[in-house]
Amino acid sequence: MSDTRESASSTPARVRGLEQIDRLSVPLPHGTEVTTRVERVASGRRIPQGVVGRVVRAHDGGFDVQIVGVGEVWFARDELVPRRMGQVQFAQRREAAWSALRPCVVLETRVGSHAWGLADERSDVDVRGVFALPLPWTLGLGQPPQDLVSADGSTTYWEVRKAVEQALRADPNTLETLFVPGVKPLDELGAWVLEVREAFVSKAIFGSFGRYAMSQLDKLTRSQRLAEHRDLLLAWLCEEPTPDLDEVARRLAAVSPRAAPTPEDAVLAAKTYVKQLYRSLWDQGLLASNDLAALTAYARGGGQRPPSARELRPKNAYNLLRLVALATGWLRDGVPTFEATGALKARLLDIKRGQVPLKDVLRDAEAMAPALEAAHRESRLPEHPDHARADRLLRRVGGEVARRWVLQTPGPLGRDAPEAPALEGGME
Repeated sequence: MSDTRESASSTPARVRGLEQIDRLSVPLPHGTEVTTRVERVASGRRIPQGVVGRVVRAHDGGFDVQIVGVGEVWFARDELVPRRMGQVQFAQRREAAWSALRPCVVLETRVGSHAWGLADERSDVDVRGVFALPLPWTLGLGQPPQDLVSADGSTTYWEVRKAVEQALRADPNTLETLFVPGVKPLDELGAWVLEVREAFVSKAIFGSFGRYAMSQLDKLTRSQRLAEHRDLLLAWLCEEPTPDLDEVARRLAAVSPRAAPTPEDAVLAAKTYVKQLYRSLWDQGLLASNDLAALTAYARGGGQRPPSARELRPKNAYNLLRLVALATGWLRDGVPTFEATGALKARLLDIKRGQVPLKDVLRDAEAMAPALEAAHRESRLPEHPDHARADRLLRRVGGEVARRWVLQTPGPLGRDAPEAPALEGGME
């Protein structure tokens, strides 16, 4: 008997019936990993068939797909399939959850550049909010969804418990959702969340907003330098005679911004970088094999190339700088100011338009650091969020959800609640 149980427990559970699903017909919501079925040329680069990407948004009957080293490329639906059978299941679950639970949203607001006063005619409209799970969705063995994401990726809702936990960690996206002007409750439960939102605020925003933003800007700067080296490396591999790994590593070590204890250590680090590069490109399906010879053929083939340093200018650099300013004001004044004005707004718009080099963005952030540090030292915000008050909120929301279901109160959390998905499949 024990042998039978051990055998069953060691066999992975699978959802039956997926093998018969037409992968060209399943939905592809935001976040689905996909494989391309056709070759495509984008911005002068050849994107071979079989490249793996991630769905960013749906539009014009197809999808924008984020491909590492290329960016966003549009494909028609019949040019994409989910990467693995597990992704088929993921796509179906996410699409079903969005359709079923969208009526259960209890608060929402518009965020992003429109809320910051930095929008232009090309700016997307981003929406975030919070939803509650009907009682039957919280029972049984199934794992209920913790977030809902629209097909185009522009709208995201978090389940109320997840939203509260994120807010207690001073997550910038969550606190923005709860505090940005224009946030509105769509249900009494949403009003309860807004009533206690001050319980989530603490000096922790110093790290999650300010320090986080500056560390990300620093990483972007290092990535830009590495991209410059990537271009150099590919150019060297086009030389005659072709330099070997030792020669390439010596050249890279001579120009690397990374300090090393000894010249030998610098060369070893450069060799590691070269190997990581061709392994990464091989994993993406861009190299025929995982070695320097394949990387050399790739460099000489005129195919898809990693982006240059100029193309690596991050779209979100201005948002990271805005986070530093937001954290400084919130710590200093005790209340957040989301809309950028005056000289800061002008500077952020220049950054957004790509008119400011990344090194200057980092310099701006470093110049703002003393004010951020001072605001943190002098802030009257509490050291920690009020976990007890947050706990009472979740218990109150949970009790109300249960009451509506038991009494079959009209509405999406009571009598009209969507049916919870049944657990399908079994052990094979």
